Amino acid sequence: MVFSSIAFIYFFLPAVLLIYYIAPLKLKNLILLVSGLFFYAWGEPIYVLIMILSTLVDYTAGRIIDRFDSKSSVRRAALALSILVNLGMLGVFKYSGFAAGIFGLEISALPLPIGISFYTFQSMSYTIDLYMRKIKVQKSFINFAAYVSLFPQIVAGPIVRYEDVQNEINSRKINIYLLGEGAGIFIKGLAKKVILANNIGLLWSEIKAMDYGNISAATAWLGILAFTFQIYYDFSGYSDMAVGLGKMLGFNFPENFNYPYISKSISEFWRRWHITLGSWFRSYVYIPLGGNRKGKFKTLRNLFIVWALTGLWHGASWNFVVWGLYFGFIIIAEKLWLGKWLEKLPTVFSTAYSFILVVIGWVLFDTDTIQNAFCYYKAMFFSGNFVDSLAVYEFKSYFIVFVLCIFGAGKWFSRLLEKCNRNITGTRIIENAAPVVQAGLLLICTAFLVDAGYNPFMYFRF
Repeated sequence: MVFSSIAFIYFFLPAVLLIYYIAPLKLKNLILLVSGLFFYAWGEPIYVLIMILSTLVDYTAGRIIDRFDSKSSVRRAALALSILVNLGMLGVFKYSGFAAGIFGLEISALPLPIGISFYTFQSMSYTIDLYMRKIKVQKSFINFAAYVSLFPQIVAGPIVRYEDVQNEINSRKINIYLLGEGAGIFIKGLAKKVILANNIGLLWSEIKAMDYGNISAATAWLGILAFTFQIYYDFSGYSDMAVGLGKMLGFNFPENFNYPYISKSISEFWRRWHITLGSWFRSYVYIPLGGNRKGKFKTLRNLFIVWALTGLWHGASWNFVVWGLYFGFIIIAEKLWLGKWLEKLPTVFSTAYSFILVVIGWVLFDTDTIQNAFCYYKAMFFSGNFVDSLAVYEFKSYFIVFVLCIFGAGKWFSRLLEKCNRNITGTRIIENAAPVVQAGLLLICTAFLVDAGYNPFMYFRF
């Protein structure tokens, strides 16, 4: 089950919200747990056991860490157990085939439990932070399991650390106003996914399937620009839907995207893109390695390790490793000298620099193999035919969608709303218009979903 489906929007979600809101406070976390397990088991009936195992191990490890607070050896052993089990499961299911290939072995990759990269990282954050004495132990297994299995973000993020919601797990506020606010955020995310991501993604799916040796440079650029907007609106759309669902249930999930395509450097881009993943790697990998506290060489080494792991987190193949290192080298260059030069450039040039490098990076991300990526780069930069009739046709066909995608990727709309909110009349207009606009968007999304020929779930590799 995915958020952008008729079954979720009109059956699962209303049923869960109805039961959740009428249930007494002491039963709400149990309802969250049951609904989360049901949601996950809808598409992964067997692999829900993997998530339950991770939950049991981390809950037990947490109780041991708390119980033996004065015995460092026991606490370290419990933490090690949590990390080894979670990373072990991640390694077996996600990386076993890739690792075997490195050593020349032919082992079929296991089917990947959807969302395993999210919930293992999320669950590990609890035991690590508990070990570091940043949080208090969760003594209720129901409450902890509800946290791990929260259906709003279990399969596509954001990565919600226990620290982010520890107070809300035990006690949270729910009311009709939060329900309405959350519904608005959810519909905004749904529109991003269904109206923008799915439609612009059709162009990329068409061009991606072509023989790269026979397409013009313009066609190649149109294709990867289409994917650039598809992945942004798909991923940020799912994150918005998760944040909205969380608010309906009384949780305040952290922001995951902050207009990344207006960044003036690659370093800034990664502070705006998938913010919770960057925060996780910074807190649990970069800083424990020493961060930037042990000299320039070790700082660069730490950045290299983090970005290699970031690439691997996204997928078990060499193109993801190279993709991660690609951004790692650029960020290192910006820290050494390039960043100072970028600061002197006009905003339009530094933004163009960042955007073009991101677009080039997306080729590595979604062309499956390094060989295919380089074939695509050849079409982009060295094609003998700059523009062909196909490029002209596709540009005309998708012009409106591209305009909407470009407009939505910037802050023009949010700034317009801010201006309107500066006076009472504008605020009233927005308040009255918002429900109408949201209802209209929901109807449009429903129409697209009823006739859905293309509604991909992009997070199967996570």
